[in-house]
Amino acid sequence: MSREVVLMSETDMARTVDRLAYEILERDCAQGVPALVGIQRRGVELAQRIRTVLADKLKATPEFGKLDINLYRDDWTTSDGIPHISSTEIDFDVTGRDIILVDDVLYSGRTIRSALEAILDFGRPNSVKLLVLVDRGHRELPIHADYVGKTVRSARNEHVDVFLKERDGQDRVVLRGE
Repeated sequence: MSREVVLMSETDMARTVDRLAYEILERDCAQGVPALVGIQRRGVELAQRIRTVLADKLKATPEFGKLDINLYRDDWTTSDGIPHISSTEIDFDVTGRDIILVDDVLYSGRTIRSALEAILDFGRPNSVKLLVLVDRGHRELPIHADYVGKTVRSARNEHVDVFLKERDGQDRVVLRGE
């Protein structure tokens, strides 16, 4: 029998996005406004939400990009299916910029490795920091998040699902497992 545990409600998610935006304000906006790059798919919507909060507080809108990492994955040639390719839209020069990379769940670190490789194809940023809504552990690569919404202890056979209103019609995070 499968079980489902709600890790974050709609209210929890809204509060967490606000907190993460305020952490960026405190730590990374003294030298200028960092650009936000969301990893397709749900990282894009999270980055847009954070961008809205930052724009309101800073009275300046951070530059924004969408990044599809599917062709940079180290497992796409061994997967059973054809990767779903989304768009990459980075309409600003990343060279010399401070960038905050946004994703929904940090697990093995392989998605982030792919994202870093993809960003470097656009130029050489001054810095790249990572923001994730949920860090569930089980790293396979030495990657950590600079900003974490929630840290969750999970087993490898469990799965963390993030649902966003923009894409799924609801806001919540659930842990699913046996």
